[in-house]
Amino acid sequence: MLIRLSHIYKIYGEGLESEVRALDGVSLSIDRGEFVAIAGASGSGKSTMMNVLGCLDIPTYGDYWLDGENVLEMTDRQLSHIRNKQIGFIFQGYNLIPELTALENVELPLIYQGIGPSRRAKIAREALEWVGLGGRGGHKPAEMSGGQQQRVAIARAIATRPPIIMADEPTGALDSKTGQEVLAFLRQLNREGSTIILITHDNGIAATARRIVRVSDGKIVEDRLQEVDWL
Repeated sequence: MLIRLSHIYKIYGEGLESEVRALDGVSLSIDRGEFVAIAGASGSGKSTMMNVLGCLDIPTYGDYWLDGENVLEMTDRQLSHIRNKQIGFIFQGYNLIPELTALENVELPLIYQGIGPSRRAKIAREALEWVGLGGRGGHKPAEMSGGQQQRVAIARAIATRPPIIMADEPTGALDSKTGQEVLAFLRQLNREGSTIILITHDNGIAATARRIVRVSDGKIVEDRLQEVDWL
């Protein structure tokens, strides 16, 4: 078992009349190598769940085990290491640094790992080549299309070879064709062994995953496997 959430609550304004339970007693297990879509409407709790799964936020109550370790007992330094080493993030807004080139953006997580300049440049170039942007390493984000920027973000996410890829609405800012290209990259990563957790409000996007976990009002209301044609 790679991931296990047990009775997770994330409560804002606990005890107040305005109390909000973004997560309300969620329990979830994800095995290594799965492709899971966490789906739900805006305000359903799916993004809060991703923040907890990605060690970006700490739940109010409950337990979270990642690869056998209790995340809630970890120090900030240990959590930072997990975010940098074990999880690759892909966001709707790309989150690229505009002053840096594509190559330099991909190199960032490698710098945090203390990898030397020549080796990290080699790794970053290979990651850009994997997403079909080997010739665009010297371009800055403003010089690239939205689809190209998202591919740079994917290259950055995979540069450290993390076992888990978390993609938060990765196609939300893209046209349909480019969005399908991004999903194809995620499917290929899954075939190569990565665990993919895809956050989406779009049922069509969720339908590309092997497993759908549907969230509403902070609770899991559906968790099912489905047939897909790309396995």
